[in-house]
Amino acid sequence: MSTAAKKTVLLFYDVLSPYSWIGFEYLCRARNKWNIDLVFKPMLLAAIMKESGNRPPMMVPNKGIYSGKDLHRLRSFYSIPLNRPANVQDVLMNKGSLSAQRLLTSVQMTQSDLTERLSRELWMRVWSRDQDITANESLLEALKAIGVPDDKATKLIQSIKDPKVIERLKEVTNEALSYGAFGAPTIVATDAKNEKQLFFGSDRMELLASILGEKYEGPLVEFAAAKL
Repeated sequence: MSTAAKKTVLLFYDVLSPYSWIGFEYLCRARNKWNIDLVFKPMLLAAIMKESGNRPPMMVPNKGIYSGKDLHRLRSFYSIPLNRPANVQDVLMNKGSLSAQRLLTSVQMTQSDLTERLSRELWMRVWSRDQDITANESLLEALKAIGVPDDKATKLIQSIKDPKVIERLKEVTNEALSYGAFGAPTIVATDAKNEKQLFFGSDRMELLASILGEKYEGPLVEFAAAKL
């Protein structure tokens, strides 16, 4: 790892997106190798899709079929306990992630040291154990699972309806759109010419490493926090 100043990498993500989980885990691992400051940016994928005019993979039958197979391969390659929900269409198209993303936003605003663990726990719930992430009771369980005391967990759940939290999630989502986001994950980094570069998806890590002046060394499973 270089002794030069760390380069900032912005990770815009939504726990409804399994590819966001892959990108998230890889970049968390890469911090052990790369000279980067990884900044978590919870955004609302539904708003990104709407404002950019994009369509969910489930709306394109062949893409939905491919995605299922692709995620199975990526599960093994990255050693992430990713399991498709039994009713993936209901999870993606009906239930959504608004409350979960607001909770992450609140945590990021008030207890940012918990953002990584809570994000991972929410992904584990929806994309590994096929558990709910929409009801307050489910989100409370997620907070308790990462060690948040009952009183603080209750206040965080209540903050989901706080206008400041709601506005902050909108701000971060609009920030992602301003960079040109159309899906998740969206990664933004600065190249050698001090220009912002946007990367979409979890499969552009070689290119990201290149513009950061780092070396891509595979999935880095030795640094995995969420394991098969």
